[in-house]
Amino acid sequence: MKLQNKWFIGAMMGAVISLVSTSCVDEIKFGNSFLDKAPGGNATIDTVFNSAEYTRQFLNTCYSRQYYGLPYNTDSNGNIPDSSSPYLGKKDALTDCWSLYFSDAGVYKQYYMGIHNANYGRNEDIFPYTREMVWEVVRWCWLLMENIDRVPGMDNAEKTQLVAEAKCLIAARYFDMFRHYGGLPLLYASFTGTESGYEIPRATVEETVNYMIKMLDDAINSGGLVWAYADADLASKAGHWTKAGAMALKCKIWQFAASPLFNDVNGYAGGNSEAEQQRLVWYGGYHAELWDNCLKACEAFFKELESQGGYSLNKASEETPEQYRQAYRMGYIRQNSKEVLHSVRTNMSDAFNSSSYMWHSWAVPSLCRTEYPPTQEYVEMFPWADGTPFDWKKAETEGKLDEMFLTGTFKNGEQLLSEIVLTRDPRLYEHCMVNGLPKMLDWSAGTMSGLPYELWVGGYDEGQNAALESGNYATGYKNMKYYLGTEYQRQYTQWVYLRLSDIYLTYAEALLQAKNDHRGAINQMNIVRARVGLKKDLAECVTDKNLLSDKAALLEELLCERVRELGLEDSRYFDLVRYKRADRFEKRLHGLLAYRLDDAGNRMTGNTKWNEGDKNKGALQPTRFEYERFELSKPVRRWWTYGFDSKWYLSPFPQTEINKGYGLIQNPGW
Repeated sequence: MKLQNKWFIGAMMGAVISLVSTSCVDEIKFGNSFLDKAPGGNATIDTVFNSAEYTRQFLNTCYSRQYYGLPYNTDSNGNIPDSSSPYLGKKDALTDCWSLYFSDAGVYKQYYMGIHNANYGRNEDIFPYTREMVWEVVRWCWLLMENIDRVPGMDNAEKTQLVAEAKCLIAARYFDMFRHYGGLPLLYASFTGTESGYEIPRATVEETVNYMIKMLDDAINSGGLVWAYADADLASKAGHWTKAGAMALKCKIWQFAASPLFNDVNGYAGGNSEAEQQRLVWYGGYHAELWDNCLKACEAFFKELESQGGYSLNKASEETPEQYRQAYRMGYIRQNSKEVLHSVRTNMSDAFNSSSYMWHSWAVPSLCRTEYPPTQEYVEMFPWADGTPFDWKKAETEGKLDEMFLTGTFKNGEQLLSEIVLTRDPRLYEHCMVNGLPKMLDWSAGTMSGLPYELWVGGYDEGQNAALESGNYATGYKNMKYYLGTEYQRQYTQWVYLRLSDIYLTYAEALLQAKNDHRGAINQMNIVRARVGLKKDLAECVTDKNLLSDKAALLEELLCERVRELGLEDSRYFDLVRYKRADRFEKRLHGLLAYRLDDAGNRMTGNTKWNEGDKNKGALQPTRFEYERFELSKPVRRWWTYGFDSKWYLSPFPQTEINKGYGLIQNPGW
């Protein structure tokens, strides 16, 4: 087996595959040109599938068009999905946990302003129906499956593996779109482009789910997928689908299908729309067995994990906040992490300040295109370091706001705070740059060092960003997730499509929903929390609610735990959608203003820098501040003023696509 192209996205695998992508593959008739007649001709297909190596490269081309959740490039020719462009923006910026201040992004222009409609153009829908390479990948995979038997020089075991991987790719690409649209047209062949006509009606939610699950079951039961790659194979094979990844994706599909958006006594738009009547956007009622299916999928995954091993949460080398941070960080960012079940790669390093604009480069102050500053609401979701919930009013009353991020001491003759104690959940510091946090966390040792982030008004880093609500620190914070600071520059950045901690939390949700098993759900959540040092039982930490009997309270805590663990990984957006949480979409959000205090306890004004300020005169690192929450208003999201219309739960099909007449019915409200 020689599928050894590590970095998929943006790379064409040789001259023959380049030819396939421009003459054969791009003849796909679904989407923008579905009803157009293809020029025809099988010469290129014959060439590709007359060589084992070309066939392997062809599959790698399929891999190259998976969903990659970090905006890193933009392309006007449609060769890169719109979701990879900073001019569209990440969907998590629509939630209560992040804000986006790049006004040229579609998320800002279309969604914040509330003007999105079915006649959208490029970079205007968070998952555009014809510009995400979904249908291209689906057709390519069918082409491979239809032609694999005639490939010379490839044994049956390898052919079985390639087919299994192709089916996983189809299931994943369908799931990517299913979460945005509901029921979809189901393809069972590649289409030659020479058919006289097409009638591919939109399938129901149930049919679409069954289609994805069957693809995965076929792959899982084929014997063609390894459970996990050995360490020696990770460098060349990581990023290819495995049995573990396929089984985890089953859990995620059932989780979404079983959630109230699709599985409730009433349709999310009232039940009277054509799409609801035909069950294209829900199951037509509540079906408890859907949560049973999710639970069974989770149980099967963890049974296999117990038997096979190969995956585990990345653990801290020492029981210190620094090492808990490092364990969490390396669990998702490291290329050979044992907790990553499936990842998507790019062939370009995060080349900061080079001509290759990617995650870091798009985030520089002059561009600010991939900056997603966290909100105060998100920061307050993270508990204290002992696991007890953070409560602003309580901390304010007790005079502990100065301790809400860290504490420390000064040694004789030193200006920097030392013996620093991180006072909150270590994951807070891996998602948010907060006031006073040392700027460096060593890539290998996990030790904190360097100057502190000066996130007070007039400080070295923040300046007037929060006061003016603009720039990198517009909310008083800056995003840390996937950014990580200067030590991550020029690294290869993988997008984690599935990871183990997510499946633990999915299992917790299935136990709660299918069996009303509060204790079992909490136990799974405790596993995830313990990895970052929150070892006290969750039910004992949250004392103002009875999590062992109050299902609504435990579910809310679970959704918060998911975003604490899976921040900026699309989890929050889809969690709010699948639970129809209009209340969170409508919630007015806040940032944090910090004011440096002088020795007399008065606010300092103007230029209040310490670095390049009074540090040069011997002043100690500032530790006394006055904190004030402020309401975000640039912009005011339309949902905050006029309410959240249920139509926003799913995306609109492009009107041009509906007009083609092959069977699409528009989603409710669009």
